[in-house]
Amino acid sequence: MTYSIAEHGFTIVGNGLSQAGAQNLAEALRSIAGAGKRGLLSVTRVAEVARSEEVLGLVRPYTGEMAKPVRAIYFDKSAGANWLVAWHQDVTIAVQKRVDVDGFGPWSVKDGVPHVQPPVELLEKMLVVRIHLDDCDQKNGALRVLPGTHRLGRLSSEQIQHLRVQKQEAVCCARAGDVMLMRPLLLHASGKSDGNGHRRVLHIEYAGMELPGGLRWRE
Repeated sequence: MTYSIAEHGFTIVGNGLSQAGAQNLAEALRSIAGAGKRGLLSVTRVAEVARSEEVLGLVRPYTGEMAKPVRAIYFDKSAGANWLVAWHQDVTIAVQKRVDVDGFGPWSVKDGVPHVQPPVELLEKMLVVRIHLDDCDQKNGALRVLPGTHRLGRLSSEQIQHLRVQKQEAVCCARAGDVMLMRPLLLHASGKSDGNGHRRVLHIEYAGMELPGGLRWRE
C-alpha cells in the first residue's frame, strides 16, 4: 500500500538518502555512546545532511520553500540499549530560552534545554524526517503508526486509547537509506528490538516558519 502525507500522515521514500550519504552519516554518528542523543545539528556531518538539497527536496513540498531543520535526535536500539515507546504524538519543540507567549505551554526541560508545547496549528505545518541507517522491521523495533491520526489535533490519553481500538496500525518497515516523512501529530509507537544488531535512526524536525514573540528555535 502507498501512504501519503495528506491522507495518512506519513510516507516512506525508498533510497531517499544515497548509499554514500547514509554511510557517511553512520560514520559520523558511530562515536555517540548509548541509546541516543539530542542536539545533533551541532555535528557538522548531521547538519550538512539535514540542510542538503537531497533532503530538503523531500521536505519542501510539505513545509514550503523556507523549510529548515530545527532539531535532530539520534536513536540506536541494540542488545545493550533496548526499549519500547508507548503510543504518543510529538507535541513539544525545543527553544533557546523560555519566553512566555500566548498559546505556547506548558513548559518542560529536557537535558537542560527548554521545551514547550506550541499551538496545534504550528505542529500541523512541521515535518519529521527519519533517516534509517539500518534495515528495520517489526522484529527490531520499527515504528508503528495509526494512519490518519495527524488530522485529529492534540489528543488526550483517553482519546489515544480509544483510537488504538478503532484504527488498524501500520508497521513502517524500511531499508538502510530509506527516509520516512511524517507529521508530528501522527500517533506512533515502537516495540523492543530482538537484540540482534542495531536499529539506528536519525530523527530531524523541520519547520517553514519562525517562532513568534521572541521565541527562537533551539538549533
